[in-house]
Amino acid sequence: MTTRVVEMAGGVVIGVGSPCEDATLTLTEDDCDDRRTVTVPSATEALAELTDRCERWPQAAAVCDDVLRSIDPAGPARAGVVTESLAYSTLQSGPEFARWLAVRGPAVVPGIPDPVQADRDGDRLNVRFNRPARHNAFSTDMRAALLEVLQVARLDASVTEVVLAGNGASFCSGGDLAEFGTFADPATAHLARTRHSPALVLDEITARLGPACRAEVHGQVLGSGLEMAAFCGHVTCRSGATLGLPELALGLIPGAGGTVSITRRIGRWRTAYLVLSGRTIDPQTALRWGLVDALTE
Repeated sequence: MTTRVVEMAGGVVIGVGSPCEDATLTLTEDDCDDRRTVTVPSATEALAELTDRCERWPQAAAVCDDVLRSIDPAGPARAGVVTESLAYSTLQSGPEFARWLAVRGPAVVPGIPDPVQADRDGDRLNVRFNRPARHNAFSTDMRAALLEVLQVARLDASVTEVVLAGNGASFCSGGDLAEFGTFADPATAHLARTRHSPALVLDEITARLGPACRAEVHGQVLGSGLEMAAFCGHVTCRSGATLGLPELALGLIPGAGGTVSITRRIGRWRTAYLVLSGRTIDPQTALRWGLVDALTE
């Protein structure tokens, strides 16, 4: 099969047909496990959808492609997270994010006590997101609480197992949209993301514990929730879950380390598809791609 190549707004390059190494991703209607490809029911319809989204958010699409091509998933996580965050801050200063903020309008982040719960069971540290009324949407206070808890596993060698889960209907629905745009400036936001990064701590814990650092995901597993789970050494996914990266519709890219963690698991091409298409995938697809490691009821 030959490959047709289409260049879209933002310089995104979509192949249609056989796997193309140099493309942003390749669409195919054939059953294919090559991670440079995404199998879709209709390549024509998928191409039209991607064309429309790249035209609506050309800057975010271009930056997404740039970052995914720049990061070495086999390299140190910190270098990738810093690259991602600098790009994210650039987009926070851009017109596409400003347009989304204007449409959203003013918003208030509700104060929720104990946004993260943790308990020690022998050598196992159980960590649970605890904002169930908001599907565990990730907030600044939640990040601070998560970091505090993860430091226990990072510094205490007697912790030999870490389990990350979420209370309520969802594991984590991504960043709390009411909080977006509240940082004083993009530089401050960049420093907060990189100096206080749960992703980097999870990466360090996984380097020590391997699959004994695991995430148990269910319900909505979106944005930062999916990005952090992917840093764990083993991810189990409950039936009925939806997994995806919705940030492009905000004029942004993943900002919680996902360009590193998800790319490590499924390659830059399928990561680009999740971002550029905004589509969610089901647990079976996630398992086939390697985004999760096992399915549970």
